[in-house]
Amino acid sequence: MSPGRRVAETVRREVAARNPIRRIPQPAEPQMAPSWRQAKPGRIARALETALQQNSGGWYVAGKSGDVPAERSITRTVGGREVVFFRDTRPPSADAATGPGGGLVAGPGACPHLGALMTDCVVAEGTLYCRWHGLALTRDGDPTWSPYRAYDDGVLIWVQLPTAGETETDAPRLPARPPLDRSLAAVVSRPGICEPDDVIANRLDPWHGAWFHPYSFSHLEVDDAASDDDTLTVDVTFRLSRTYGVPVRAEFTCPDTRTIVMTIVDGEGAGSVVETHATPLGTDERGRARTMMTEATIAYSDRPGFRVAKWLSPLLRPAVQRTQGQLWVDDLAYAERRYELRRRGEFPG
Repeated sequence: MSPGRRVAETVRREVAARNPIRRIPQPAEPQMAPSWRQAKPGRIARALETALQQNSGGWYVAGKSGDVPAERSITRTVGGREVVFFRDTRPPSADAATGPGGGLVAGPGACPHLGALMTDCVVAEGTLYCRWHGLALTRDGDPTWSPYRAYDDGVLIWVQLPTAGETETDAPRLPARPPLDRSLAAVVSRPGICEPDDVIANRLDPWHGAWFHPYSFSHLEVDDAASDDDTLTVDVTFRLSRTYGVPVRAEFTCPDTRTIVMTIVDGEGAGSVVETHATPLGTDERGRARTMMTEATIAYSDRPGFRVAKWLSPLLRPAVQRTQGQLWVDDLAYAERRYELRRRGEFPG
């Protein structure tokens, strides 16, 4: 090979090494390997049981950080309870649970005066004023209104409620995340008629990814040698089109009983995480369980070009959220079907 051709070949290889996109055509279903033999009901059940043994510390995800403005309140339903959230930018009290977002206050959502739902109330200098009669409430509480512990981790908001079988902790057990100031974070929430276990079980079945979500995943294989009931290790290609994709290696773990996290451990975006949180809402008029699925994608890359993506995050975030939403149209159908079969006593295994 001539010197010129050697230089050209070296340049070509370096460009290929820097480009995470690969030509990996999407196979048609008849050419795909069935995954049902690997997705054993007993194996998924064991992994779910391991997840359910984790301590959540009484903490529940209630939405994204941006849901709570500086000068108004919001309410959420958690485990059948109405919870109000607002912000107090004063220095935190000694026993407050604080996070990167800081200043978050939570408490019972009904006004102790006449029971008004305290949503969209004016908040000024850390004081919430009830819309009905102007009753003032603060993070310090009073004999009629006792705040809950709240935490803003910079992406999500949390509230701590007494929960049977859980030992309360000072803060939520957060998974390892990439640095938020150098990441792109996007959050979506979807309600479903199911229990939190059904949402977590969906994610503990990665084998369905290539078959149920062919528009997003292909060439998915679980590495059994690197997996156990605590960790699932997966090699998968994220689809960009039917011709091109980005292969990565990812791990699924459950830091608490209502959370499952996918972490990219090798390939493009190593260190990025997708956190799926399942929050019980209560029951509907037919007595069926309702759960809010909240998923936070925190994307990261050490490539120089990712700085541009971070700068353009207000434009890119809606596209990420659309992709998340499309996946959860399918996955909530999975979780809801699992719940319905259990209610009928017909769930396999």
